Amino acid sequence: MTADLVVRNIGRLTTWHAPVTAGAAVVITAGRVSWTGYDRDLPAGVDAPELDAAGAAVLPGFVDCHTHAVWTGSRRDDLVGRLSGAAYTPDGIASTVAATRAASYDELLDRTQRRVDAALAAGTTTLEVKSGYGLGRDDELRLLDVASGLSGPRVTTTYLGAHVVPPDRARGDYVDEVVATTPAAREHGAQWCDVFCDEGAFTVDEARRILLAARDAGLGLRIHAEQLARTGAAELAAELHCASADHLDKVDDAGARALASAGVVAVLVPVVSLYTRSGDWSHAATLHAAGCDLAIATDCNPGTAWCESMPYAVQLACLGMGLPVEDALRAATLGGARALQRDDVGHLGVGARGDLVVLAAEHEADLVAHLGTNGIDRTVLGGTPNG
Repeated sequence: MTADLVVRNIGRLTTWHAPVTAGAAVVITAGRVSWTGYDRDLPAGVDAPELDAAGAAVLPGFVDCHTHAVWTGSRRDDLVGRLSGAAYTPDGIASTVAATRAASYDELLDRTQRRVDAALAAGTTTLEVKSGYGLGRDDELRLLDVASGLSGPRVTTTYLGAHVVPPDRARGDYVDEVVATTPAAREHGAQWCDVFCDEGAFTVDEARRILLAARDAGLGLRIHAEQLARTGAAELAAELHCASADHLDKVDDAGARALASAGVVAVLVPVVSLYTRSGDWSHAATLHAAGCDLAIATDCNPGTAWCESMPYAVQLACLGMGLPVEDALRAATLGGARALQRDDVGHLGVGARGDLVVLAAEHEADLVAHLGTNGIDRTVLGGTPNG
């Protein structure tokens, strides 16, 4: 039996298809998991390079289902202002847009690739990357081209022309442009369309129009919902059966129940809740109580979540939002895969992509307990160890 890789001497193996297995091994063949079980039961005759986990815990690779990784420029003034008592508003996005528009394609690709490389080193093997800092047809399509040119983790791209209305554009005209751009966005590699439906961004009616046009263009639907104010965006996500509704800091019981009933994955972005000093972490419990499928993402962006680390997002979900360790790790792997409607990542069942992380710890709970470190010893992508 010729394989790509055998990971042996695993202290604790989490696959999400069986109880945690102590003293385990994983075989990856042709880029996919072909066998998991006790190391002592490893099939005879397996011919493959070996990776010794040295008794460490192994998890599926993280699935970061919400990032804005393509940008340049700084939002340090926003941060300084918030730490001086100012509230977060979407207005600062304009400064990132100006810097990103001015950058060359090669500069944007280089800076974004560095972020993606950092995410991979921190255990992310699949991630979603949005446009949104172009805010104009050609600039948005250029950002989608950058996202499509990334290497490393498995990347899925999202058109977010509806991030905010540019200050130099009439609102109605810009909504018309976003709608008209959806077919071209698909041609430039976008698989999804997202709308920031919130106070200071787009209304429920505008979001509905944009998302329906995106669906007609063949794009899947996602939505930023209820981050800054209670708007009814959660109910819109349920109405349109979006794949995910993200943020949800201000969601109420009715909105959470609507999401659960419609099967919309609720994506928690705890780094943003910390960064914006929202002061309220209770929405995770509201969504959990309603029966929502949960995912965790970094929301990597320059203004409210300058973070490429899924382990850090998991730590905040546990320590800030109160999620149990197992629930948070499931949300950061299998939950993210469900938010992206993928069944081949986020778990280590036979046939799944051979994406896993070897922790720098013998127990998965240590990833949450040990703060201020990466916590990842090795990342394996499709059977190939990184680094």
